[in-house]
Amino acid sequence: MFVHPWKGIIANIPTTVQNGKHVGESGRRLRDDLTEEGFNPLRVHPLWDRHGHSGFAIVEFKKEWDGFNNAIMFEKSFEVKHRGKKDYLSSRRQRDKLYAWVAREDDFHSKGLIGDYLRRNGDLKTVSSKEAEDRRKTSKLVTTLSSTLKNKELCLKEMEHKYMEASQSFSTLMEQKDEMIKAYNEECKKMQQNAHDHFKMISLEHERIAQHFCDQRRKLEQREKELFQREAQNEAETRELQHEKLMNERAAFEQKKADENMLRLAEEQKREKEKLHRKIIELEKQLDAKQALELEIQGLKGALQVMQHMEGDGDVEMKRKIKAIQEELEQKEDEYADLQDLNQALIVKERNSNDELQGARKELISAFKDVFTRAYIGVKRLGELDIKPFQTAAKRKYSAAEAAEKSAELCSLWQEYLRDPNWHPFKILTDKEDNSKEILDENDERLIEAKTELGCEVYSAVTTALKEMNEYNPSGRYIVPELWNFNEGKKATLTEGVLYLLKQWKQHKRKRH
Repeated sequence: MFVHPWKGIIANIPTTVQNGKHVGESGRRLRDDLTEEGFNPLRVHPLWDRHGHSGFAIVEFKKEWDGFNNAIMFEKSFEVKHRGKKDYLSSRRQRDKLYAWVAREDDFHSKGLIGDYLRRNGDLKTVSSKEAEDRRKTSKLVTTLSSTLKNKELCLKEMEHKYMEASQSFSTLMEQKDEMIKAYNEECKKMQQNAHDHFKMISLEHERIAQHFCDQRRKLEQREKELFQREAQNEAETRELQHEKLMNERAAFEQKKADENMLRLAEEQKREKEKLHRKIIELEKQLDAKQALELEIQGLKGALQVMQHMEGDGDVEMKRKIKAIQEELEQKEDEYADLQDLNQALIVKERNSNDELQGARKELISAFKDVFTRAYIGVKRLGELDIKPFQTAAKRKYSAAEAAEKSAELCSLWQEYLRDPNWHPFKILTDKEDNSKEILDENDERLIEAKTELGCEVYSAVTTALKEMNEYNPSGRYIVPELWNFNEGKKATLTEGVLYLLKQWKQHKRKRH
């Protein structure tokens, strides 16, 4: 039986006496050492008594099976070095070496600091009981999810019914809108036709009057000529002729005023027509905005009805959601324009932020590029071949004197192959759902040549560089420096790079002081 959550015991931790107390290595330092070895502990808790550090520490692992696997690997690594529990209890124990094992039933029931800590912070479980407990939890989760799925299906059907009702209401509103627009357009056409007919009638009347005055004028001119010829005959007739001429001039003046009035009327009618056209456009915009707002409000009301229908007695959360929808419904008209401006501002801000982040990432890469370090954050040249596999292959095929030169030539040759844009040893696979995926073509002639003539290590190095180029620079096919997390084997985030620089700066600052 094992102690659960899974725990390990470290014994024989070196201690020294300071100020009358035993002191030893901290739990954090022990945890970091175990993490580097791949055991991934959650924490390491040193055990202390009245004399200080006891020389023992408890290693805590995750509760799940990956934690159990880490604990067993932890124990096996010490047993292989003959520093397990049996070696610790034997008479050949070395004083300067750490001993460790996984906590079991005998440790749980032991007297002293280890037993007390294990009983306070865990219980005993067998592997089979842990598996049975996991199965029970899984079964319970499946039952709960099935019940939730049924409830969601019922809610979905009800939402579909509400959607159909809203769609029918929308269709009715659209039909009403079309009818209103049609009637409005017919009325506008009628008004325009009436105005056109009225203007045509005025123009005809104006032409008739103008023609009448032209005829009168010709008659008067003819009569004037006759009167000049008969001037000696009758002075009275001459005065009468002058009077009629004056009246004709006045009539011409009045006709001119009538022409000006007609032109002014035509201009006014044109302005009224343009004003009417603008009014029509404005009314159409108002109608469209009103229809859109009514549809949006109708959608919110439908959602509100569904939420009210789903509301249960005493369901505080549902009431809170209903209240939120009601408030949103009341504020919808005021929020729409603000949201458009905010969205545009956010797009501009996001674009500026992305530019700034890319600039910061380039600065980090430039800072790490010239620094040689074994730290887990650094710059990796993606697409660059590792020369070590080529050195190994060259040593197998050539003498020691020729191996160094031949390995450099082979590495340079394959690096040129990688830069060749015409060499694309990839193929595209499509699954049943028409999802495409690009994978390495292992039947490519060059790759087969690399594996058969140079070995699996060179083949692995070439395929790794190919995948990196295809992922990070498929068009250029040249080496790309990238900020890299060597522990996790992936691109490092900007946050990881900044945190690492801060850590290095703090360490450098402590060394200076």
